[in-house]
Amino acid sequence: MITSNEMYYGKQLKQDKFNQLGVLVVPAMTLLSLEQLQILNQHGVSLEPNDVNEGTERTDHSVLVDESVLLVEEIFQEIRYTKQIPLLTIRKQIFPMIYHTTEQPNLFGLFACLQSKDDYTFRHNIGVGVIATLIGRWLELKENELSQLTIAATLHDVGKLRIPLEILNKPDKLTTEEFEIMKKHTLFGYEMIQNTVGTNEREALVAYQHHERHDGSGYPLGIKGEQISFFSRIVAVADVFHAMTSKRSYRNAAPFYETLKQMHDNAFGVLDPQIIRLFMDKIMQSIIGNEVLLTDGRKGTIIMANPHDPLHPLVSMSSGFLDLSKQSSCHIERILI
Repeated sequence: MITSNEMYYGKQLKQDKFNQLGVLVVPAMTLLSLEQLQILNQHGVSLEPNDVNEGTERTDHSVLVDESVLLVEEIFQEIRYTKQIPLLTIRKQIFPMIYHTTEQPNLFGLFACLQSKDDYTFRHNIGVGVIATLIGRWLELKENELSQLTIAATLHDVGKLRIPLEILNKPDKLTTEEFEIMKKHTLFGYEMIQNTVGTNEREALVAYQHHERHDGSGYPLGIKGEQISFFSRIVAVADVFHAMTSKRSYRNAAPFYETLKQMHDNAFGVLDPQIIRLFMDKIMQSIIGNEVLLTDGRKGTIIMANPHDPLHPLVSMSSGFLDLSKQSSCHIERILI
């Protein structure tokens, strides 16, 4: 849960804030980042609702996301050396950004911010945390469940900190032997989260199961369907989507729409069909009004998402309307932003 000043993350101060000695701490009109909130906390300054302008939250989340990626890098480097997960720090410094960006997100803008900028290892943790939290909101999870999901998603790959760096950072495809070592990050992560005070089995299971697949084709146990925890099935969707839409050292990012199509077609293993359906439906609903390029070279504008086939919406063309659900030879090549 977000408490105290953290709930005002991203909002704008109405007036100057001073500490008890009369020293200016944060000036008026400042958009509150993690740094400013920490300064206010250090000086014992508590904010009230009337201290901020309503409706002034940042619509461009890129600065907030970049800031959080740097924090995750610091936190994960600390974990690598101390072998301890600073859960309270994650809750106070990372949760506000994730909750803020998922309250009323511009999905396309948000996903663009989450794409890696030569920092995939750390941005992926934020990306999966944000996307999983979005899905949790769409599923209308209770507040305590959403908090658990956010922790689980953000820490889903924490076990990689126990994988040798030469394997973790290898720019080429892993050998069979190296991949077997890499797969152990699921067990390592499970053990690390289980041994952290303030976490629970539900959160730890996500680290262990997020590579399991609905048809039993995943790892480490090859379990299937309802045997996979609900949170793990959510994080698996977020994990695949962010990984495929991010640039990696050995491949470029896949186009946004192409990733959705491949996820739908089970190109990355069978994911939970209900979660996938919800995810795609919400995304396609969010891009109504966007221009798209079709595979035949024509351009159009999405005007309606088909509830039975969200990946093939109704498109407005200069020559009329085109229902892509009835066109086997033509589909969306990419969404034009």
